[in-house]
Amino acid sequence: MVNFTPGPSQLYFTVPDHVKKAFRDGIPSLSHRSKQFEAIFEYTTQGIKTLLGVPDDYFIVFTGSATEIWERVIQNLVAERSHHLVNGAFSKRFFEIAEQLNKKPSKTQVAVGNSFEAVSIPTGTEVIALTHNETSSGVSLPIPFISSFRESNPDSLIVVDAVSSLPYPDFDYSKVDSVFFSVQKGFGLPAGLGIWMMNKSCLAKAGQLLSSGISIGSYHSLPLLYSNALKNQTPETPNVLGIYLLGKVVNDFNQKGALAIRQETQYKAALIYKALEEHSILKPFVKNKIDRSKTVIVADAGNRTADLTTYLQENGLFPGDGYGDSKKTQLRFANFPAHSKEQFENLADLIAGFK
Repeated sequence: MVNFTPGPSQLYFTVPDHVKKAFRDGIPSLSHRSKQFEAIFEYTTQGIKTLLGVPDDYFIVFTGSATEIWERVIQNLVAERSHHLVNGAFSKRFFEIAEQLNKKPSKTQVAVGNSFEAVSIPTGTEVIALTHNETSSGVSLPIPFISSFRESNPDSLIVVDAVSSLPYPDFDYSKVDSVFFSVQKGFGLPAGLGIWMMNKSCLAKAGQLLSSGISIGSYHSLPLLYSNALKNQTPETPNVLGIYLLGKVVNDFNQKGALAIRQETQYKAALIYKALEEHSILKPFVKNKIDRSKTVIVADAGNRTADLTTYLQENGLFPGDGYGDSKKTQLRFANFPAHSKEQFENLADLIAGFK
């Protein structure tokens, strides 16, 4: 069985062996105040920086999920105004969380499946919230587009949700202030861990809010997360096993190399998009090629969606359903490092053979 759902997705092939070693070594029972855990924390965060090209002036903290990070971003970085680029269910949810926390967010919204052209950011915007890869629709923002916000918005913090795209994108971290992801997609691990990367501008903003009497949360406030990270620790007992496994998988990725991972991702995506474009029934959902995600490929299958699902499952391949209203007319295919070139070649052949 090959799991192409966009998350939780296919486990990376080394994970079972890492889990066995973790249990042999007693990792799940480690104290988060032990020297051994501190070594795991440092090993994992340094590995992430190496893999993703994260600069030294960034720091990394751990949360329970990327969904939690949505909330922590708004609590710690926004007094009143965030601006959100909304083109699907997950970017919309980020905006809604700001509303639920009684902020005054604004948004630039386009139809699902579309990307953005010129975006005007309102004066006084504290955080520009960008979803690099909209998991619900398979639209991805080009890196130059993300980087363009820095010059025209020097006083805003730029925060990027990269949950369903990392480790593929090669961000220019000098052009953004924070990037976050979770492990159950591109890192091929069980769910239950969020990774929040940010620079000191974010820390300074959280301090300003705190000093002005605004609540920025409790055990996972940014200053508390940061002060613990300086000691390679966490404020609370974290997902120790998850952090350990992430460090091991990141090391596996580093041995392969980020460039090789990116090249494989592009090759696999090209196979499926070609198969869909040439098919008489199936088509890529995202029409503009520049906007098509390399890591979550969405296929329009119309009234043949159930037939295609059965056909693929009979051949051992399990696609993800379409999202929301598109559940019965689309399929989503994750393209993560856990998915081999051979699996994608087989998927492309099967799509081409579907009648």
